[in-house]
Amino acid sequence: MTTQLDFFSAAEASGIGNLEMDAGPKIERGGASSGSEALARQLEATGNYRILRRLPRRPVVEHARPGFSRKGIILDTETTGLDHRRDEIIEIGAIAFTFNDAGEIGDVTGVYGGLQQPSVPIPADITRLTGITDDMVAGQMIDITCLRSLIEPADLVVAHNAGFDRPFCEAFSPMFTHKAWACSVFEIDWAARGFEGSKLGYLIGQSGYFHDGHRAVDDCFALLEVLGQTRADVSVAPFAELHEASQRSRVRIHAENAPFEMKDHLKARGYRWADGSDALPKSWWIELPEEGLDDELHFLRTEIYRWDADPLVRHLTAFDRFRRA
Repeated sequence: MTTQLDFFSAAEASGIGNLEMDAGPKIERGGASSGSEALARQLEATGNYRILRRLPRRPVVEHARPGFSRKGIILDTETTGLDHRRDEIIEIGAIAFTFNDAGEIGDVTGVYGGLQQPSVPIPADITRLTGITDDMVAGQMIDITCLRSLIEPADLVVAHNAGFDRPFCEAFSPMFTHKAWACSVFEIDWAARGFEGSKLGYLIGQSGYFHDGHRAVDDCFALLEVLGQTRADVSVAPFAELHEASQRSRVRIHAENAPFEMKDHLKARGYRWADGSDALPKSWWIELPEEGLDDELHFLRTEIYRWDADPLVRHLTAFDRFRRA
Protein backbone atom coordinates (compact mmCIF):
# COMPACT_ATOMS: atom_id res chain seq x y z
CA MET A 1 0.00 0.00 0.00
CA THR A 2 2.89 2.37 0.78
CA THR A 3 4.32 1.91 -2.71
CA GLN A 4 0.95 2.70 -4.29
CA LEU A 5 0.57 5.89 -2.25
CA ASP A 6 4.08 6.94 -3.22
CA PHE A 7 3.21 6.38 -6.87
CA PHE A 8 0.23 8.73 -6.74
CA SER A 9 2.28 11.30 -4.85
CA ALA A 10 4.91 11.16 -7.60
CA ALA A 11 2.19 11.34 -10.23
CA GLU A 12 0.74 14.47 -8.63
CA ALA A 13 4.19 16.07 -8.50
CA SER A 14 4.77 15.35 -12.18
CA GLY A 15 1.54 17.01 -13.25
CA ILE A 16 -0.78 14.04 -13.59
CA GLY A 17 -2.35 14.19 -10.14
CA ASN A 18 -5.66 15.16 -11.73
CA LEU A 19 -6.06 11.79 -13.48
CA GLU A 20 -9.41 10.26 -12.73
CA MET A 21 -8.84 6.73 -11.51
CA ASP A 22 -12.00 4.67 -11.82
CA ALA A 23 -12.56 1.80 -9.47
CA GLY A 24 -11.09 -1.12 -11.27
CA PRO A 25 -12.14 -0.89 -14.93
CA LYS A 26 -12.96 -4.20 -16.48
CA ILE A 27 -10.27 -5.20 -18.99
CA GLU A 28 -11.56 -7.16 -21.95
CA ARG A 29 -9.44 -10.05 -23.20
CA GLY A 30 -7.44 -8.94 -26.25
CA GLY A 31 -8.23 -5.25 -25.76
CA ALA A 32 -8.62 -2.38 -23.34
CA SER A 33 -11.72 -1.10 -21.60
CA SER A 34 -12.98 2.42 -22.16
CA GLY A 35 -11.66 3.28 -18.69
CA SER A 36 -8.12 2.14 -19.39
CA GLU A 37 -8.13 3.88 -22.78
CA ALA A 38 -9.24 7.12 -21.11
CA LEU A 39 -6.41 6.73 -18.61
CA ALA A 40 -3.93 6.15 -21.41
CA ARG A 41 -5.07 9.30 -23.19
CA GLN A 42 -4.77 11.34 -20.02
CA LEU A 43 -1.23 10.09 -19.52
CA GLU A 44 -0.36 10.99 -23.10
CA ALA A 45 -1.90 14.44 -22.69
CA THR A 46 0.68 15.31 -20.02
CA GLY A 47 3.45 15.11 -22.62
CA ASN A 48 5.47 12.90 -20.27
CA TYR A 49 4.28 9.54 -21.55
CA ARG A 50 3.91 7.65 -24.78
CA ILE A 51 1.54 4.70 -24.66
CA LEU A 52 1.86 1.65 -26.88
CA ARG A 53 -1.41 -0.15 -27.52
CA ARG A 54 -1.69 -3.83 -28.36
CA LEU A 55 -2.06 -4.15 -32.10
CA PRO A 56 -5.60 -5.28 -32.94
CA ARG A 57 -6.18 -7.98 -35.49
CA ARG A 58 -8.46 -7.08 -38.36
CA PRO A 59 -11.50 -9.38 -38.52
CA VAL A 60 -11.72 -12.05 -41.19
CA VAL A 61 -14.82 -11.54 -43.34
CA GLU A 62 -16.68 -14.10 -45.41
CA HIS A 63 -17.88 -11.58 -47.98
CA ALA A 64 -15.46 -8.81 -48.92
CA ARG A 65 -16.72 -5.32 -49.66
CA PRO A 66 -17.23 -4.46 -53.34
CA GLY A 67 -14.75 -2.13 -54.99
CA PHE A 68 -11.66 -4.07 -53.92
CA SER A 69 -11.16 -6.50 -56.77
CA ARG A 70 -7.46 -7.30 -56.27
CA LYS A 71 -6.25 -10.08 -53.99
CA GLY A 72 -3.09 -9.85 -51.93
CA ILE A 73 -1.17 -11.97 -49.46
CA ILE A 74 0.91 -10.87 -46.49
CA LEU A 75 3.35 -13.72 -45.91
CA ASP A 76 5.97 -14.52 -43.30
CA THR A 77 8.17 -17.51 -42.65
CA GLU A 78 10.20 -18.77 -39.72
CA THR A 79 13.11 -21.01 -40.67
CA THR A 80 15.95 -23.04 -39.18
CA GLY A 81 18.52 -20.63 -40.62
CA LEU A 82 19.35 -18.12 -43.34
CA ASP A 83 20.32 -20.34 -46.30
CA HIS A 84 17.34 -21.44 -48.40
CA ARG A 85 19.45 -24.17 -50.03
CA ARG A 86 20.20 -25.85 -46.71
CA ASP A 87 17.77 -24.60 -44.07
CA GLU A 88 14.06 -25.34 -43.80
CA ILE A 89 10.78 -23.57 -43.11
CA ILE A 90 9.35 -24.38 -39.69
CA GLU A 91 6.39 -22.00 -39.82
CA ILE A 92 4.40 -20.15 -42.48
CA GLY A 93 1.87 -17.42 -41.83
CA ALA A 94 -0.32 -15.96 -44.56
CA ILE A 95 -3.12 -13.40 -44.55
CA ALA A 96 -5.30 -12.96 -47.64
CA PHE A 97 -6.73 -9.48 -48.16
CA THR A 98 -8.39 -7.43 -50.87
CA PHE A 99 -7.24 -4.13 -52.36
CA ASN A 100 -8.04 -1.87 -55.28
CA ASP A 101 -6.04 -0.38 -58.15
CA ALA A 102 -5.26 2.71 -56.06
CA GLY A 103 -3.54 0.55 -53.44
CA GLU A 104 -6.25 0.93 -50.80
CA ILE A 105 -6.65 -2.08 -48.52
CA GLY A 106 -10.09 -3.64 -48.24
CA ASP A 107 -10.82 -6.68 -46.06
CA VAL A 108 -9.03 -9.69 -44.64
CA THR A 109 -10.58 -12.74 -46.28
CA GLY A 110 -8.48 -15.61 -44.98
CA VAL A 111 -5.71 -16.57 -42.56
CA TYR A 112 -3.41 -19.57 -42.40
CA GLY A 113 -0.69 -20.39 -39.94
CA GLY A 114 1.07 -23.72 -39.76
CA LEU A 115 4.12 -25.36 -38.25
CA GLN A 116 6.33 -27.99 -39.84
CA GLN A 117 8.83 -30.38 -38.31
CA PRO A 118 12.24 -29.97 -39.97
CA SER A 119 14.62 -32.81 -40.72
CA VAL A 120 17.08 -31.53 -38.09
CA PRO A 121 16.63 -30.13 -34.57
CA ILE A 122 15.82 -26.42 -34.41
CA PRO A 123 18.97 -24.46 -33.50
CA ALA A 124 18.90 -22.90 -30.05
CA ASP A 125 19.29 -19.36 -31.40
CA ILE A 126 16.23 -19.84 -33.63
CA THR A 127 14.20 -21.03 -30.65
CA ARG A 128 15.32 -17.99 -28.65
CA LEU A 129 14.30 -15.69 -31.50
CA THR A 130 10.97 -17.27 -32.46
CA GLY A 131 9.89 -19.19 -29.39
CA ILE A 132 9.38 -22.27 -31.59
CA THR A 133 10.69 -25.46 -29.98
CA ASP A 134 11.25 -28.98 -31.25
CA ASP A 135 8.31 -30.15 -29.12
CA MET A 136 6.00 -27.61 -30.81
CA VAL A 137 6.82 -28.84 -34.33
CA ALA A 138 7.00 -32.55 -33.54
CA GLY A 139 4.73 -34.35 -36.00
CA GLN A 140 3.52 -31.06 -37.50
CA MET A 141 3.14 -30.49 -41.24
CA ILE A 142 2.08 -27.39 -43.15
CA ASP A 143 -1.31 -27.90 -44.82
CA ILE A 144 -0.41 -27.42 -48.50
CA THR A 145 -4.02 -27.57 -49.66
CA CYS A 146 -5.15 -24.86 -47.26
CA LEU A 147 -2.15 -22.67 -48.06
CA ARG A 148 -2.64 -23.09 -51.80
CA SER A 149 -6.26 -21.95 -51.52
CA LEU A 150 -4.95 -18.57 -50.35
CA ILE A 151 -1.85 -18.26 -52.54
CA GLU A 152 -3.14 -19.30 -55.96
CA PRO A 153 -5.77 -16.53 -56.38
CA ALA A 154 -3.36 -13.81 -55.19
CA ASP A 155 -2.32 -10.99 -57.51
CA LEU A 156 0.55 -9.93 -55.22
CA VAL A 157 2.51 -11.59 -52.42
CA VAL A 158 4.00 -9.16 -49.90
CA ALA A 159 6.81 -10.08 -47.52
CA HIS A 160 8.85 -7.97 -45.14
CA ASN A 161 12.19 -8.83 -46.76
CA ALA A 162 11.02 -10.74 -49.80
CA GLY A 163 14.62 -11.50 -50.73
CA PHE A 164 14.61 -13.87 -47.75
CA ASP A 165 11.08 -15.27 -47.84
CA ARG A 166 10.67 -15.82 -51.59
CA PRO A 167 13.62 -18.23 -52.02
CA PHE A 168 12.49 -20.28 -49.02
CA CYS A 169 8.90 -20.39 -50.26
CA GLU A 170 9.91 -21.39 -53.80
CA ALA A 171 12.10 -24.16 -52.39
CA PHE A 172 9.14 -25.29 -50.30
CA SER A 173 6.48 -25.36 -53.05
CA PRO A 174 6.12 -24.42 -56.73
CA MET A 175 2.87 -22.57 -55.90
CA PHE A 176 5.02 -19.51 -55.13
CA THR A 177 7.18 -19.56 -58.26
CA HIS A 178 5.06 -17.65 -60.76
CA LYS A 179 3.66 -15.04 -58.38
CA ALA A 180 4.30 -11.32 -58.33
CA TRP A 181 6.21 -10.42 -55.16
CA ALA A 182 6.70 -7.12 -53.36
CA CYS A 183 9.08 -6.26 -50.53
CA SER A 184 7.83 -3.96 -47.80
CA VAL A 185 11.40 -3.36 -46.56
CA PHE A 186 13.05 -2.13 -49.75
CA GLU A 187 10.15 -0.86 -51.88
CA ILE A 188 8.80 1.67 -49.39
CA ASP A 189 10.67 4.82 -48.38
CA TRP A 190 10.11 4.48 -44.65
CA ALA A 191 12.56 7.28 -43.81
CA ALA A 192 10.52 9.74 -45.87
CA ARG A 193 7.53 8.70 -43.77
CA GLY A 194 9.33 9.63 -40.54
CA PHE A 195 10.35 6.15 -39.40
CA GLU A 196 13.79 5.57 -37.88
CA GLY A 197 14.21 2.12 -39.40
CA SER A 198 12.51 -0.46 -41.57
CA LYS A 199 12.49 -3.39 -39.15
CA LEU A 200 8.96 -4.43 -38.30
CA GLY A 201 9.53 -3.72 -34.62
CA TYR A 202 10.46 -0.10 -35.39
CA LEU A 203 7.47 0.35 -37.66
CA ILE A 204 5.04 -1.08 -35.13
CA GLY A 205 6.48 0.85 -32.19
CA GLN A 206 6.57 4.17 -34.00
CA SER A 207 2.99 3.59 -35.11
CA GLY A 208 1.99 3.44 -31.45
CA TYR A 209 1.53 -0.32 -31.09
CA PHE A 210 3.18 -3.47 -29.81
CA HIS A 211 2.59 -7.07 -30.80
CA ASP A 212 3.84 -10.59 -30.15
CA GLY A 213 6.65 -10.62 -32.68
CA HIS A 214 8.53 -13.40 -34.45
CA ARG A 215 5.53 -15.66 -34.90
CA ALA A 216 4.44 -15.76 -38.50
CA VAL A 217 0.72 -14.91 -38.35
CA ASP A 218 1.25 -12.24 -35.69
CA ASP A 219 3.91 -10.58 -37.84
CA CYS A 220 1.59 -10.74 -40.86
CA PHE A 221 -1.22 -8.94 -39.04
CA ALA A 222 1.26 -6.38 -37.73
CA LEU A 223 2.64 -5.67 -41.20
CA LEU A 224 -0.82 -5.37 -42.73
CA GLU A 225 -1.78 -2.77 -40.13
CA VAL A 226 1.35 -0.71 -40.73
CA LEU A 227 0.87 -0.87 -44.50
CA GLY A 228 -2.66 0.45 -44.19
CA GLN A 229 -1.94 3.38 -41.89
CA THR A 230 -1.27 6.97 -42.88
CA ARG A 231 0.57 9.57 -40.83
CA ALA A 232 -0.27 13.24 -40.47
CA ASP A 233 2.40 14.42 -42.91
CA VAL A 234 1.96 11.66 -45.56
CA SER A 235 -1.47 11.19 -47.13
CA VAL A 236 -0.67 8.06 -49.16
CA ALA A 237 -0.59 4.82 -47.18
CA PRO A 238 2.55 2.65 -47.39
CA PHE A 239 0.72 -0.11 -49.25
CA ALA A 240 -0.24 2.27 -52.06
CA GLU A 241 3.45 3.15 -52.45
CA LEU A 242 4.38 -0.53 -52.40
CA HIS A 243 1.72 -1.46 -54.94
CA GLU A 244 2.92 1.26 -57.30
CA ALA A 245 6.54 0.15 -56.91
CA SER A 246 5.59 -3.45 -57.68
CA GLN A 247 4.20 -2.36 -61.05
CA ARG A 248 7.39 -0.63 -62.15
CA SER A 249 10.08 -2.42 -64.10
CA ARG A 250 13.63 -2.37 -62.74
CA VAL A 251 16.97 -3.33 -64.21
CA ARG A 252 19.75 -5.46 -62.79
CA ILE A 253 23.16 -4.63 -64.23
CA HIS A 254 26.04 -7.12 -63.99
CA ALA A 255 29.55 -5.70 -64.25
CA GLU A 256 31.12 -8.99 -65.29
CA ASN A 257 34.91 -9.12 -65.58
CA ALA A 258 35.26 -5.66 -64.08
CA PRO A 259 38.91 -4.81 -63.30
CA PHE A 260 39.83 -6.00 -59.82
CA GLU A 261 41.25 -2.62 -58.84
CA MET A 262 37.82 -1.06 -59.44
CA LYS A 263 36.05 -3.12 -56.74
CA ASP A 264 36.11 -0.34 -54.15
CA HIS A 265 34.59 2.11 -56.64
CA LEU A 266 31.82 -0.39 -57.39
CA LYS A 267 31.14 -1.03 -53.70
CA ALA A 268 30.95 2.69 -53.02
CA ARG A 269 28.43 2.98 -55.84
CA GLY A 270 26.20 0.33 -54.22
CA TYR A 271 27.25 -2.75 -56.20
CA ARG A 272 27.21 -6.14 -54.51
CA TRP A 273 29.32 -9.20 -55.29
CA ALA A 274 27.76 -12.43 -56.54
CA ASP A 275 30.03 -15.46 -56.44
CA GLY A 276 28.02 -17.39 -59.04
CA SER A 277 26.42 -19.81 -56.58
CA ASP A 278 22.99 -18.18 -56.83
CA ALA A 279 20.94 -17.35 -59.91
CA LEU A 280 23.19 -14.32 -60.44
CA PRO A 281 26.28 -14.67 -62.66
CA LYS A 282 29.67 -14.18 -61.04
CA SER A 283 29.93 -10.41 -61.09
CA TRP A 284 29.46 -7.11 -59.33
CA TRP A 285 25.80 -6.19 -59.73
CA ILE A 286 23.30 -3.50 -58.86
CA GLU A 287 19.52 -3.15 -59.21
CA LEU A 288 18.06 0.19 -60.23
CA PRO A 289 14.87 1.82 -61.50
CA GLU A 290 14.69 1.40 -65.27
CA GLU A 291 15.11 5.14 -65.85
CA GLY A 292 18.60 4.98 -64.30
CA LEU A 293 19.95 2.50 -66.86
CA ASP A 294 21.62 4.96 -69.26
CA ASP A 295 23.44 6.86 -66.51
CA GLU A 296 24.69 3.62 -64.95
CA LEU A 297 25.98 2.26 -68.25
CA HIS A 298 27.80 5.57 -68.81
CA PHE A 299 29.42 5.24 -65.36
CA LEU A 300 30.59 1.69 -66.07
CA ARG A 301 31.97 2.50 -69.50
CA THR A 302 33.79 5.68 -68.52
CA GLU A 303 34.95 4.97 -64.97
CA ILE A 304 35.17 1.19 -64.58
CA TYR A 305 35.90 -0.51 -67.90
CA ARG A 306 37.31 2.58 -69.68
CA TRP A 307 35.98 1.26 -72.97
CA ASP A 308 32.60 0.83 -74.65
CA ALA A 309 31.65 -2.29 -72.70
CA ASP A 310 28.26 -3.97 -72.98
CA PRO A 311 27.39 -5.23 -69.47
CA LEU A 312 24.68 -7.81 -68.97
CA VAL A 313 21.35 -6.09 -68.24
CA ARG A 314 18.25 -7.89 -67.00
CA HIS A 315 14.84 -6.22 -66.94
CA LEU A 316 12.84 -7.29 -63.91
CA THR A 317 9.18 -7.15 -62.95
CA ALA A 318 7.54 -8.19 -59.71
CA PHE A 319 7.41 -11.73 -61.10
CA ASP A 320 11.23 -11.83 -61.28
CA ARG A 321 12.44 -9.79 -58.32
CA PHE A 322 13.71 -11.26 -55.04
CA ARG A 323 14.29 -14.65 -56.59
CA ARG A 324 17.34 -16.81 -55.95
CA ALA A 325 18.41 -20.15 -57.37
